[in-house]
Amino acid sequence: MTNGMSKAMNGIKIANFAWVGVGPLHARYLALHGATVVRVESHTRPDTLRLMVPFKGGAGVNNTPWFADLNPNAYGVSINMEKPPGLEIAWKLIMWADIMIESFIPGTMKKWGLDYDNVRQKRPDIIYVSTCQMGQTGPYAKFGGFGYQAGGISGFTYISGMPDRPPSPTQIAYTDVIAPRFGVAALVAALEYRRRTGKGQYLEQSQFETSCHFLSPHIMDYLINKRVLERDGNRNPAAAPHGVYPCKGDDRWCAIAVFNDAEWRDFAGLMGVPQLADDPKFATVLARKQNEDELDATIGRWTVDYTAEQVEAMLQAIGVASAVVADTRDLVTDRQLRATGYYKEQNHSVVGPHLYRTMGYTMLNTPPELTMPGPALGEHNEYVLKELLHMTDDQIGDALAEGGITTEADLPQISASL
Repeated sequence: MTNGMSKAMNGIKIANFAWVGVGPLHARYLALHGATVVRVESHTRPDTLRLMVPFKGGAGVNNTPWFADLNPNAYGVSINMEKPPGLEIAWKLIMWADIMIESFIPGTMKKWGLDYDNVRQKRPDIIYVSTCQMGQTGPYAKFGGFGYQAGGISGFTYISGMPDRPPSPTQIAYTDVIAPRFGVAALVAALEYRRRTGKGQYLEQSQFETSCHFLSPHIMDYLINKRVLERDGNRNPAAAPHGVYPCKGDDRWCAIAVFNDAEWRDFAGLMGVPQLADDPKFATVLARKQNEDELDATIGRWTVDYTAEQVEAMLQAIGVASAVVADTRDLVTDRQLRATGYYKEQNHSVVGPHLYRTMGYTMLNTPPELTMPGPALGEHNEYVLKELLHMTDDQIGDALAEGGITTEADLPQISASL
């Protein structure tokens, strides 16, 4: 451990049956703070993230850093819960764990007899997390999908994009990165509750409801004023100028936001046109909003003569909010992220050395630590089954022979077009 410090979640054991984004991200937070996480998968149905680009050396379930990045510090096992020996191993994991996480369509875990009502009969102190698109009850409970679909049904897709164009889908599964922050807070509270009472908890999360929380002001605006939030590109109703502006170079941009007239006066002076601060079309925020197209064109003619970095530096020096619009290359080489140790290199067993994200915060006395790359499919079967679950070689051999433990021979064919 770093500097010999104990981790906040040392001793906490997690059986993670979840897949894709939300569930694994719940476990990721705790794993980086010392929890022991076992990631349950199967070669018969690989996690979707294992089939997403980019690949190194061609398509393959272990050839993408996508899955690895979401599952660092986790041990990987491959069991088929459709087979009795696989289901038996799942129960062994549950009896071992403090926390159980699943993210399937409601009813899936019950099909295997692993729903909360069954699990708590044997493990009344288990903390059981169910996270899915719409929640466990209600008319849409069986709605299946991913964060991209949830972003649409939560309202984010409709408001994203330019006003004269169709909705622009978010470039990430937006709800996948929102929901875990709520879920982990609830998990920590449940752990503290169990510490004090010895009792477990059932935590049921609707990713739809969690995400709608972030549109609360606009929902209230509709309820009060019957006003529907529409697409408005990069503009902000309380600021002008507010947008991204072209800069010198190939596809380089800088984001600028001006929220009051004093900032605008300083900005106009920097551009060498101080008279714009007194021009009736631009003197106030309201006037600038009414003439925003002309305003943006004027600013764009100034920014294009400078690099994005120069624009950022000049505007920040006079107190105007501005920042380079970073691409992925910028993020990898960013001096701030490098200085704070946000990226850590790990050597994945197939992908090889590559960077992993750590955390966006650090607790002083128990900092997070990245100690293992994400697992290849079934990479830690022997360690988990023998060392954590205390299974014998004969038991493991029998489960393997009966299909309860899966291998590469069980993989479906992967399209060469991936």
